[in-house]
Amino acid sequence: MGAGHSHGQVRAGHERKLWMALGLTGSFMLAEVIGAFVTGSLALLSDAAHMLTDTLALLSDAAHMLTDTLALAISLVAIQVAKRPADRKRTFGYARFEILAAAFNALLLFVVAFYILFEAWQRLQAPAEIQSTGMLVIAVLGLIVNLISMGLLASGSSQSLNVKGAYLEVWSDMLGSLGVIIAALVIMFTGWGWVDSLVAAAIGLWVLPRTWTLLKESMNVLLQGVPDGVDIDQVEQAIRQVLGISDVHDLHIWALTSGKNVLSAHLVAHLQGRDEQAILAEVTELLQERFDIAHVTLQVEQAGFHEQVHEH
Repeated sequence: MGAGHSHGQVRAGHERKLWMALGLTGSFMLAEVIGAFVTGSLALLSDAAHMLTDTLALLSDAAHMLTDTLALAISLVAIQVAKRPADRKRTFGYARFEILAAAFNALLLFVVAFYILFEAWQRLQAPAEIQSTGMLVIAVLGLIVNLISMGLLASGSSQSLNVKGAYLEVWSDMLGSLGVIIAALVIMFTGWGWVDSLVAAAIGLWVLPRTWTLLKESMNVLLQGVPDGVDIDQVEQAIRQVLGISDVHDLHIWALTSGKNVLSAHLVAHLQGRDEQAILAEVTELLQERFDIAHVTLQVEQAGFHEQVHEH
């Protein structure tokens, strides 16, 4: 009960920060979209493209700019759905919806990154006129908004893949804003319009490996892989060291969502005068305190029982 209460408090904290970040990015997104088209800057357009993922859908060029806002909105929706209690059809509840949201945001980032690279290539073939002053002003404002949003989401990004997806969106925007500022200054003093496309391509290339990492982590949870940070060999060894346990088999460790790990195992016991319930209590406490695994299902078997079952 204590672990569930703690997880709920953490999720509530994430939700508040996501709402604040959404308000910031959603408001500025509108200004950046308008500015991108007014100035004709592809780098600013690519920066806006990340900001757009947190609120709206991808509609034409403007939709690609909604990347960040839509990502934050998706993360918030996921948290709301994850709050729903377990029922007879969803006995583990809806917590994994947050992982689905993280995977969706990763896929969305892939789309945006490849779109930016394609547009950069197109612009290099036919450079457009860039209004560097407006581009610079909007990029500086965007950098401020992104830094504030990053500060809000930084702590939660290490605790939740859902928040991490939103954080990566904002982080890529922050670097994008820096790139746009540099491009605007270069264009302002040299007139090299191609720098805009170069910065846009760099933003797209920077996003790809981090997006792949987020997608890989999300898929590991969805495929019920061993959670990051948990060494299954260490867990098995620790269980074997409990007095009365001679073997461990059918050991499974997975995560329902970020920070909510689950374990099931069969324990072969030589009780040696110990009570079976005492062994279960000791293993459960060990797993929670040492490995932060609070949801545990254990079955104790007498020595020789496993072999007898296989013989039959």
